[in-house]
Amino acid sequence: MNQKNLLEVDWSKIPAPTDDGAADHLEGMQIPPVSLRATDDTLVTLSELPGRVVIFAYPRTGEPGKVSLVEDWDMIPGARGCTPHACAFRDLFGELKAAGAASVFGLSTQSNAYQAEMASRLHLPFPVLSDEKLELTEALHLPTMEIAGLTMIKRLALIVDDARITHVFYPVFPPDRNAADVLDWLKGNPV
Repeated sequence: MNQKNLLEVDWSKIPAPTDDGAADHLEGMQIPPVSLRATDDTLVTLSELPGRVVIFAYPRTGEPGKVSLVEDWDMIPGARGCTPHACAFRDLFGELKAAGAASVFGLSTQSNAYQAEMASRLHLPFPVLSDEKLELTEALHLPTMEIAGLTMIKRLALIVDDARITHVFYPVFPPDRNAADVLDWLKGNPV
């Protein structure tokens, strides 16, 4: 399937993911001391960041005009929508910061080079972290899916306060509404 427009999605035709309980253990967990490469070419150690941090994770962004990873990508529950997910956080970035987020990060298992292209193309005002080696994913036992021989994080969002996960959004659907849900939660739970 050719990915012509990654932003225009009819969510009524996309299967929604179900809550499989794979994120139930995350709330209350301490973020481990893992350093990840960011699209601004820094190393970020989430466990060292003070204050409230928002992290949204997604399986894999596509590239306009390129062939999907697998033919039925859109029919895999939770797979489609990574670009709208990231763009929604981009569009609400200022409001998320105003509502108490000291930092906002995207997170996937894609390489830093792949993510850097996407972050530049989409004009993201926040870094995206690469967990290509699955260090954070395995340390936190994040929910994952295996597709075409690749391990990808299932879509979720984490609110982290002083390196401890205080709230988890999982499953996330539709992805383009997650940033607004996170913003509403931040407004209702000030630091």
